[in-house]
Amino acid sequence: MRSVVVLPTYNEAENIEPFLRAVRDASPTTEILVVDDNSPDGTGALADAAAAELGQIEVLHRPGKQGLGSAYREGFSRVLDHNYDVIISMDADFSHDPTRIPEFIQCIDDGADIVIGSRYVTGGGTTDWPIHRQLLSRWGNAYTRSILGVPARDCTSGYRAYRASSLAAIDPTKTSAEGYAFLTELVLKLSREGASVVELPIIFRDRTRATSKIPGRIIVESMLLVTRWGVSDRVKRVTGRR
Repeated sequence: MRSVVVLPTYNEAENIEPFLRAVRDASPTTEILVVDDNSPDGTGALADAAAAELGQIEVLHRPGKQGLGSAYREGFSRVLDHNYDVIISMDADFSHDPTRIPEFIQCIDDGADIVIGSRYVTGGGTTDWPIHRQLLSRWGNAYTRSILGVPARDCTSGYRAYRASSLAAIDPTKTSAEGYAFLTELVLKLSREGASVVELPIIFRDRTRATSKIPGRIIVESMLLVTRWGVSDRVKRVTGRR
């Protein structure tokens, strides 16, 4: 199956070159699209240098920081025009283990429409997270699953594989959320279309070469969006509107 990794980056100069090599070593035929938001630390230029050396890597340079959802929308739109079978998303900081990529591709080949690298199924977990962050993440995902009825325990994991045809069917450019709520919105839209969801256990290893860039307001905004979507769904069911 033709596969591609879509890799949003912002200030990943310490990570990008070794990470691209790790992806290439783990899955030699998988292509890579780096979506860089004009990182001030020179991530984009380092990605260009790695692309010239390793091949099968494209770097999309954007004019400035526009957010995770925007980066994925533009990246997905770009690769959906190139006849890939599998589209993979992941973080570029080694929080997601590149050696697992072949397993994600195999799950799509076996019939899944979306494969989520899950911290909250048996065998999954996190390392180096303080207890309050673990509890907040678990509660947020449990709340999301409860109010939206989505068939996934980890709706905010960014380590995923999508069947390209299933992703195209929901048109990711028509999503509205930013930040990690964008990931939840994709799961919601895919599940509404009857997509087959598979969760693979992963160990999420907290950023090993840089510092976290997820502000608390992003978490709050995500929960507010989930609540709005849940209320909207209930109103539509009661009124019979679609």
